[in-house]
Amino acid sequence: QVQLVESGGGLVQAGGSLRLSCAASGRTFSSYAMGWFRQAPGKEREIIAAIVRSGSRTYYRDSVKGRFTISRDNAKNTVYLQMNSLKPEDTAVYYCAARRDTGVAISNADYDYWGQGTQVTVSA
Repeated sequence: QVQLVESGGGLVQAGGSLRLSCAASGRTFSSYAMGWFRQAPGKEREIIAAIVRSGSRTYYRDSVKGRFTISRDNAKNTVYLQMNSLKPEDTAVYYCAARRDTGVAISNADYDYWGQGTQVTVSA
């Protein structure tokens, strides 16, 4: 089992940047593929980005391509989401998730463990 703790959320003006971190407990972090999701009020949780175990392959939602970057440091048991050129529509609670498999997955149901979420608010 793995426990996930997100950090780095906050309030930022449009055009600004934030870097989210997700720290995982345990010594098997490198055996999990990871994903970042977000959920805005009144909307369903949606995939933002995902990364395979080794970090060699990634996936991005179309609306964040070129602005967000997912990365991981298996030595630090941490996955990151660098968010640049933020827009008000990026406002949401952001969650990291882990899945006990190697491939990239984009469905909520494909993930086994979830963090508690961190709020990102982008003002116009």
